[in-house]
Amino acid sequence: MVRTTGLIFRELLFRRTNMLLTISVLAVAVAICVALAMTHVAAERETRRVALTMGYNLRIIPSATDENAFFLRGYSDQFMPVDVVHRLAKHNTIAYNHLVATLQQEITLQGTTAILTGLGDALYPPGKEKPPIRSQIKPGTVEVGHLIGKQLRLEEGATVDLDSIRLRIVRIAPPTGTRDDMGLFVQLSDAQTILDKPDLINEIQAMDCLCQTTDHHPQEAIRREIQRIAPEAKVVMLQKIADARTRQRRMIERVAAFAMPLLLAGSAIWVGALAMLNVRQRQNEIGLLKALGYRGATVAWLFLGRAILLGLVAAIVGYAIGTALGLGIGPTLFPVTAKSIQAQHALAGWALLATPLLAALASLFPATLASTQDPADVLRAD
Repeated sequence: MVRTTGLIFRELLFRRTNMLLTISVLAVAVAICVALAMTHVAAERETRRVALTMGYNLRIIPSATDENAFFLRGYSDQFMPVDVVHRLAKHNTIAYNHLVATLQQEITLQGTTAILTGLGDALYPPGKEKPPIRSQIKPGTVEVGHLIGKQLRLEEGATVDLDSIRLRIVRIAPPTGTRDDMGLFVQLSDAQTILDKPDLINEIQAMDCLCQTTDHHPQEAIRREIQRIAPEAKVVMLQKIADARTRQRRMIERVAAFAMPLLLAGSAIWVGALAMLNVRQRQNEIGLLKALGYRGATVAWLFLGRAILLGLVAAIVGYAIGTALGLGIGPTLFPVTAKSIQAQHALAGWALLATPLLAALASLFPATLASTQDPADVLRAD
């Protein structure tokens, strides 16, 4: 074994070009895999963050609501106890999150019709806390929609009187092109006071967290959960938002699932081709070794050992390059979730294990071919 290992090192020094090409191919594959693995979590999180900007896709409303009137008006004219949202938030088997109790109704502000929306604090099922979609509105403050703010010439820092409550304007929202441009957004408790609806709400905004497939649709599962936990409520799903969120989430998963196997397969083919070239270049050496009594297993180890050694070197080089790429380029690709991109030492272990194995498997056929060559035929041909 010691003598064979010495032959491997001498051959590597003699055929440097083949050695460097093999290391380069494997190191590039390892570097890309490491960089992809490091940024994959950030990519998934950023995809979810982008999906969150689409807004809530579940609207839980009182079961007595006339849906025709609901879609025409934009909110329910029926009410349910605020306790419903707390009941939903207590269940850890629930298929949705970001539960926000709301109370909406049209009001008149300085002679202009506006939509008053009271927003409660976001609640989550146990163990499913998420970053909030929007900042919480503090009591005594109001966020004003762009259009009504423009029409009434309202400014941040000014105050408005709604019924008996004086509210300070903390934000004039940018235009959205939706009914929110005519909205006044306040804390839920303030809206309940202004509308004289203590402890009542008319909607719970939520977001589903089930992955849709072609043979399973989450809407029925969510409806069953709502019916079981809060029979006085029903759910309306905004299907386009739900579908867009699901497609976006799956896209990033497919990219990783497709890229890595393709990269590894391409690398294995190149390593196998280089190993085959190495066998052809060393035919005379193989014939001489076998004529001197070296067994086929020993000859095969010359090539497999060589592949394993180069795989170890490539794993170290590739991990270092991949980590540098992930830390250097990742934050520019995923600025929102850049903090989640960190060096993963577990990847070094996987690289040291998988790369030599991949190199050995790719070299298996050339090594077998070399070990079965007849030395008489090789030397006669020479």
